[in-house]
Amino acid sequence: MTKTPSQETVKVWGRIFRIQKKALAYTEKALKAAQLPQLSWYDILLELDKAGDQGLRPFELEHDLLLPQYGLSRLLDRIEKKGFLQRVPCPEDGRGHRIVITDKGRDIRLKMWPIYAKAIEDIIGPNLSENDLRTLSELLTKIDIPEE
Repeated sequence: MTKTPSQETVKVWGRIFRIQKKALAYTEKALKAAQLPQLSWYDILLELDKAGDQGLRPFELEHDLLLPQYGLSRLLDRIEKKGFLQRVPCPEDGRGHRIVITDKGRDIRLKMWPIYAKAIEDIIGPNLSENDLRTLSELLTKIDIPEE
């Protein structure tokens, strides 16, 4: 028999998900108002930019993403169609490919960042002091997700 979570644990769980949902909606709305791509595109382009010229294999990219990526392949197709990334043959696996950011992808990511940064600041900045942020960060590192 597994332990039943306390009421406080359930309350925290709910708050985490409500905050995430509201924060994502707020950020998506800001990006849309600026006529920029959705946040998941930013996340992908950031990881590809960090990977440099070698790019990433799709499974590596999926592992590094901050946002859940359902249908990653279709999402990559849409981003590639806009010219923000390209697929190149993988030297280690003749059947596979690596995904690399293009200059156009780097440019759009850099245009997205100020909107995204403002959303982060709007959501967190006025509500938490630097000390609160350090404490919250330390507390969140204590949450460990069990492996399946």
